Amino acid sequence: MEQDDRKLFVLDTNVLLHEPLAIYSFKEHDVIVPMTVLEELDQIKDRKRDVSRDARVAIRALEDTLGGETTPEQIIAGVPLPAREGHEATGTLAIFPDHQLEMTIGGLPGDHNDNRIINTALYLQKQHSPRPVVLVTKDINMRLKAKGAGIKLVEDYRTDQLIDDIRFLTKGFHQFEGNFWEHLEKVSTTRHGRQTIHEVPLKDLEDDHLYINQYLIDEESDFCGRVISKDDTHLHIVDLGRSRLLNLEAWGIRPKNVYQGMALQALLDPDIDMVILTGPAGCGKTLLAMAAALELVVERNQYDKVIVTRNTPEIAESIGFLPGTEEEKMAPWLAAITDTLEVLHKNDVNPHGSMNYIMEKANIQFKSINFMRGRSIQNAIVLLDECQNLTASQIKTMITRMGEGTKLICSGNLAQIDSNYLTAVTSGLTYIVERFKNFEGSANVYLNGVVRSRLAEFAEEHL
Repeated sequence: MEQDDRKLFVLDTNVLLHEPLAIYSFKEHDVIVPMTVLEELDQIKDRKRDVSRDARVAIRALEDTLGGETTPEQIIAGVPLPAREGHEATGTLAIFPDHQLEMTIGGLPGDHNDNRIINTALYLQKQHSPRPVVLVTKDINMRLKAKGAGIKLVEDYRTDQLIDDIRFLTKGFHQFEGNFWEHLEKVSTTRHGRQTIHEVPLKDLEDDHLYINQYLIDEESDFCGRVISKDDTHLHIVDLGRSRLLNLEAWGIRPKNVYQGMALQALLDPDIDMVILTGPAGCGKTLLAMAAALELVVERNQYDKVIVTRNTPEIAESIGFLPGTEEEKMAPWLAAITDTLEVLHKNDVNPHGSMNYIMEKANIQFKSINFMRGRSIQNAIVLLDECQNLTASQIKTMITRMGEGTKLICSGNLAQIDSNYLTAVTSGLTYIVERFKNFEGSANVYLNGVVRSRLAEFAEEHL
């Protein structure tokens, strides 16, 4: 490959915090890390926050490549990236001394770190022309500033982006037009205990996107099934029935629509280790998850405890200064859970007493996600709320904590992302929905429709 055909990627700090091993993601192209990025990583690495761990991992990855007997001249010119399992990086890594640039070279004042990085990319674009120089940052405003300053190629870090448009995200169910049975010429049906299994030819369905644990419904009949296996020619579907789904019950809660019925069926199924619930505000994600958790722990004794956690960005540095235990410190961020418990026990003679009793009986624990690393959680139900604000790396950290006999429930609304650097297509929630859709131990359901109140429904549709 000619040198001019290889791109130069200039990385912003937030890329290395989002994916600490991002330097290995650019294949045959060359990577440049400005000195300002190293300074920002140095400032972050000692903080009492979860992101500090990512900063340290990124620094160690840079040290593995640039350390040893490498000379300063080689570091500036570029050092070949070492072979790494799972990565095909064959380019070079260089550190650029952007503090040596004159302020007049760039188009922006050089007293701001973002501007220094943009000026670096501008300088490299001029020096290496016509070779493509790409600034990679997850900061939307920085991408706009860079374009305005004259950088031709500015991109988001998209290596972990599996879809281009959130409209293409799988919903966990497929709805057939008309009557499902009219699509089929031949069906083989067998009984396995209490289950009815249909063997359906794939050629009759004319859809190649069906996957394991996907729910199937239609517009006209009472049919509802779930794909339990798939081969080259046939699909095996367990018959659930729409009316049976709507009559499911967990802790006194019954589904209000078929989407909630599919979600509750997945939540109560002992063979499904992870359930992902997505949908708009007010569709019942948290209520169904808590009701199923209490049902499985208290009524059915299938699990020992319930652990509730969520991302708490501003709690990380201040948690030690808040009064009380970890559960009490987490209370402001998990008010949605306590609200849900109040709803589940609002008709009791003493709702407050019932809540306290159930929290002790079900052994409900509120935990901060910042302190979950290194743990191994056994025989529990873990409810991970507000997943849309987590990166793929953070969610991976949580999933790998799950031990034997543990069920993980991930819920989130992709329209309510609070993170500065995440969008609906780059959210960790979107990532796991796509990555786990062919895993036989997980199910995903998009809860279509707002059931909280007519006011919430109108707001969701018209605001």
